[in-house]
Amino acid sequence: MKSLHRSILAATLLLTTISSPVHAGFFDDLTSVLGGAGGSPGGNLDDPTIAKGLKEALATGTTRAITSVSRQDGYFGNEMIKILMPEKIRSTADLLGRVGFQQEVDDFVLSMNRAAEKAAPKATEHFTTALKAMSFDDARAILQGDTTSATRYFRQKTGDRIYADFKPVVVANMKDVGVSRNFMQLKEKFDAIPFSGTFGTFDLDHYVTTKAVDGLFSMLGEEERKIRTDPAARGTELLKKVFGK
Repeated sequence: MKSLHRSILAATLLLTTISSPVHAGFFDDLTSVLGGAGGSPGGNLDDPTIAKGLKEALATGTTRAITSVSRQDGYFGNEMIKILMPEKIRSTADLLGRVGFQQEVDDFVLSMNRAAEKAAPKATEHFTTALKAMSFDDARAILQGDTTSATRYFRQKTGDRIYADFKPVVVANMKDVGVSRNFMQLKEKFDAIPFSGTFGTFDLDHYVTTKAVDGLFSMLGEEERKIRTDPAARGTELLKKVFGK
C-alpha cells in the first residue's frame, strides 16, 4: 500500500510539474500538502507538519528543476545555464568562426548542451534520497535560511553523487550526439590554419559534466527563490507562518 501511495504521489507531482504555472513556485503544492496534514490557516504548525510540508514542496520543486533542464533546449535554450565554449579554447573558436567554420563551432556548443540534457534525469533518485533523509532540524534550518538554503542542502548532500552519475551518461551521450566528433573536427580545422598557434587542451568530459551539474543546481535555486519571494503565491496564513520571516 505504501508503495502504491508513493507511486500515486510521484505521478501527481510530475503532473503538477507539467501543468502548474511557473510563477506559482512551490506554494500551490505546499498548500494542498499542509491542508491534507490537518493544518488550518492561522493554526499552529507542529514539527511533523512543517517537515512534511517542506519535503513535499521541495519534492515538487526538484522535479520541476529536473524537468526544466532535461527537456530539449533545457540547457541550450536557457541563457542562464547554457553550456558555452570552454574558456580555454574560446579565442580559438572565435578564430575558426572568422575563417568560415562558425557552423562547426555552433554544432559543438549544441552537442555539449544536448549531452547535459540527456544526463539530467539521473539526479531524480539522489534528490529523493536526500529528501527521505532530511531531519526536522534540517527542515527547520532550511525554513529559517536564506533564499537558497535548500539548494545548498541538496548540493552538499547530493552534488558529488550527481556528478558521479552524470559523468558516464554525459560521456556516452557526447558520443551519441557528436560532441567528441565535433571537437576533433574543430581541432583539425584549427590545425590546418597557417600560423594559428596551438589548440587548447582540457578535460572535455569533466567540463561538460561540471557545467551540467552547475546548471541543474542553478535552476533548483531559482525554484527555491519562488518559495520565499513570490508574495502572490502566499495565499493563506498557513503559508505565511511556514515561510514568513
